[in-house]
Amino acid sequence: MQAQKAEGTRDLMGREMRDWQRMQRIAAEVFEPYGFDPIETPAIEQLDVFVHGIGQSTDVVRKEMFRVFSGANFERVLAEGTDAKLKAKQRLALRPEGTAGVVRSVVENNLVPQGGSPVKLYYAEAMFRGERPQKGRLRQFHQVGIEWLGAPDPAADAECIIMLMELYRRMGFDLSKLRLLINSMGDPACRPAYRERVRSFILDHADEMCDECRERAELNPLRAFDCKNDHCREVMKAAPLMRDELCDECCEHYNQVKRYLDAAGIAYVEDPTLVRGLDYYTRTVFEVEAPGAGVGSIGGGGRYDGLVELEGGRPTPGVGFAVGFERAMLALEAFGVEAADEVAPCVYVANAGDELRETVFSLAHELRSAGIRTEANYQGRSLKSQFKQADKLGAALMVVVGGDELAQGAVRVRDMATHEETLVPRDALVDEVRSRLGLVGR
Repeated sequence: MQAQKAEGTRDLMGREMRDWQRMQRIAAEVFEPYGFDPIETPAIEQLDVFVHGIGQSTDVVRKEMFRVFSGANFERVLAEGTDAKLKAKQRLALRPEGTAGVVRSVVENNLVPQGGSPVKLYYAEAMFRGERPQKGRLRQFHQVGIEWLGAPDPAADAECIIMLMELYRRMGFDLSKLRLLINSMGDPACRPAYRERVRSFILDHADEMCDECRERAELNPLRAFDCKNDHCREVMKAAPLMRDELCDECCEHYNQVKRYLDAAGIAYVEDPTLVRGLDYYTRTVFEVEAPGAGVGSIGGGGRYDGLVELEGGRPTPGVGFAVGFERAMLALEAFGVEAADEVAPCVYVANAGDELRETVFSLAHELRSAGIRTEANYQGRSLKSQFKQADKLGAALMVVVGGDELAQGAVRVRDMATHEETLVPRDALVDEVRSRLGLVGR
């Protein structure tokens, strides 16, 4: 049986891998001037990290999170029909999103001590969710994101949104084609009463709602705003809105965020039904859509002032966002934007006879040491076949090593576009190639 990748996963190679590397590089260029440092958390965490942080009632925890067991523990769970007897450290899950793991790391390593300065972290990692594979939804996907712990000021919310939009701009998006949605979800002072009002609304319309929304009424009624059922969404248009229930402090926080965005020239649309998909959000939430690209949301985030406590730390405010790589690439493609960096021009070093292989080896090493992408013949090809291989590789130049030329201390350099050939002194080859490829000064 031929080995195949798991359903809902894909190999990143060539151009796609360069796209992912480019996104990571742009993220670092955008985030680090704001004082953010890189972090990578384990792909496997204790299950409770995500249950506490994301919320037991979310689809991510209930339906999509991959559980991980050792072989022995897996047999035990099968035999007992439950994992209840396993220790917490034995109950593991693959990372479905980045925030909970980063917050666990901040708590465990005491990165925001009492009275200490905020910590700013960014990541670029693979995430895992057991979703039905489709366009823009994979079981292993990639995100870049930031987490800012210890800053309650609404300016932090606004700066996160500004960084998010700058990331999109540098990736090649025309920001006028994107739509930034913002909302406030309130806080523990005002949201409980609002949740109860939405719960009562759903129960009053229970005969019009799907089974899942009726279940959400008891678990997390705000999630009904995110229902994929068209009729449920239509019913929820008449539901109470959080903006009408905000306490004075949440209202002022939200208004200040908008004032900062206005001052920075960031265009946004207020969406009072925006709730995001995870339980830990408080106050500011935001999401970016690419209308017409057919991929839905391409990123978003918000404030999560209670998450550190849920992970066992002291009360610490937090805010952050994540951007999905695969969806962003699909959106760029739909908008006709070429995202990948140009591959460095290639030089092919050919030999006119096997006795010249050692010279080819040395020349290729010198060129590569100078930062020049270089290929050579490792398959015993004839010189004619080496010319064909250089064409297939898209070589810009071909260095031909021949016995007669070497006797003169030179090699031939062939321009593969014009087919012009020049005799170049061997000890001047690197400088000549760098000049022809436009690498002088780099």
